[in-house]
Amino acid sequence: MGDTQPAASVLTDRLLRSWLRCRRRAWLDRYGDPAERQWTAHRNLQLDHQQRCFVALLPDPPSRGEPACREGAAGVVGLRLKGVGPAGEPVEAHPPLLLKVKGHSRWGPYTYQPVLARQGRRLTREHQLPLALMAHLLEQEQQAPVTEMLVVGGSGRRLERDRVGFSHGLRRQLGDALRKLSSDLSHSQPPALAADRRKCTLCSWRGPCNSEAVAQGHLSEVSGIGAKRREMLQELGIKGLSELAAADADQLASRMERFGEQHGEVARSLVAQARVQRDGRVEPLLASPSLPELQGAPGVLLYDIESDPDARHDFLHGFVRLPRGDNGRWDPAAARYHPVLALARHGESRCWQRLQDLLAHYKNWPVLHYGETEALALCRMAQRQGQTDAEVTALRHRLIDVHVRVRRHWRLPLSGYGLKPVASWLGFQWSQVGADGARALLWWRQWQGTGPEHRGSDHALRWIFQYNRDDCLATWAVADWLL
Repeated sequence: MGDTQPAASVLTDRLLRSWLRCRRRAWLDRYGDPAERQWTAHRNLQLDHQQRCFVALLPDPPSRGEPACREGAAGVVGLRLKGVGPAGEPVEAHPPLLLKVKGHSRWGPYTYQPVLARQGRRLTREHQLPLALMAHLLEQEQQAPVTEMLVVGGSGRRLERDRVGFSHGLRRQLGDALRKLSSDLSHSQPPALAADRRKCTLCSWRGPCNSEAVAQGHLSEVSGIGAKRREMLQELGIKGLSELAAADADQLASRMERFGEQHGEVARSLVAQARVQRDGRVEPLLASPSLPELQGAPGVLLYDIESDPDARHDFLHGFVRLPRGDNGRWDPAAARYHPVLALARHGESRCWQRLQDLLAHYKNWPVLHYGETEALALCRMAQRQGQTDAEVTALRHRLIDVHVRVRRHWRLPLSGYGLKPVASWLGFQWSQVGADGARALLWWRQWQGTGPEHRGSDHALRWIFQYNRDDCLATWAVADWLL
């Protein structure tokens, strides 16, 4: 026991979890330069979610450490487990919670099982194998078998419980994973970049890995290429961005049809995308106006949503009102922000009424948003609130997805067409450094506290509004460029 840091050769549950997400990440966790590590809100969100789940699971606060195990506490936290792995290697784990269950251990007529809180809807290897390592060490510590482990998700009345048996198959998978992890950590250089780098936006090592990807001309840097397409291109002898840009588009399309006709159809656009990225230029795709709906419009509403995906709750509908001036030009100086908070205690009908009032007040103003999230959320809310098919159709026609118009009319020298890369490329700057949707969600949970009567600081709410307003203005920056 003890709170000392694990030795450099020890394999831990945290290293294992990192390795399961990305082999390179585990190597960087051990050997990477801490100065290159970027803070990310996702770890804090995970801890917040874990706390909410455990509060819903246990009626009383858990006790701490081995003394609590000796006393037979219902829940125990703060216990660091040390021992040997399946192959005799030194391992450590720090279970977030131990739950008292029936059995016989060295502490008395009871045993403990490790508990993990999961985010998302599915139980994955990222949950099962670190949990298995905790169970393996707990068996050594309590001198009694762990037959079952617990994974909880959701919170309050929605708390979900998944029971995971500590089977022979899972024990075997744990041994294999620890051997591979140990092998990766024994090398002087990190493993290769992940084939599918979409999850890299959540990682604290995204900075050095992004730099490495750009330096390599990694195929994942080409917009439209994920892990499967990268494998196909590599099988055809195309290893990087420069080789893809130099390829004959027609020949590549013909060769990629062996993987399916749809892959042949997309090959030409991949070659064209690689070329504009290599050359750093933009390429027009359509000569027609990209936002004809704005011709003659008295103004526009810029719309952006902030959401809590775990609670399936869109907690903020943010609008920026941007009028057209008397001279016929758009007047950013007259832009005004209108946040509509969706508090659970008020109910969805009250939120919908406020949204209806705002939309009706600016009846002839198009509503610009970036990505499909806003349109889907608003139209589904309208349907739930009893709007007719004709009313929902009229609302849908009023909503304009700026992201779709960018992709339809232009090819840009960017690895992604999300709002942040496109608006940043155009020179737009967010007023809060490092702010993103995950941090806005963290601020929201901090403001909410533990219930309606326990609100956090209003600073958190102001930060959310500022970030949401910036997203709306970033949407306009892209729309203004299109105009």
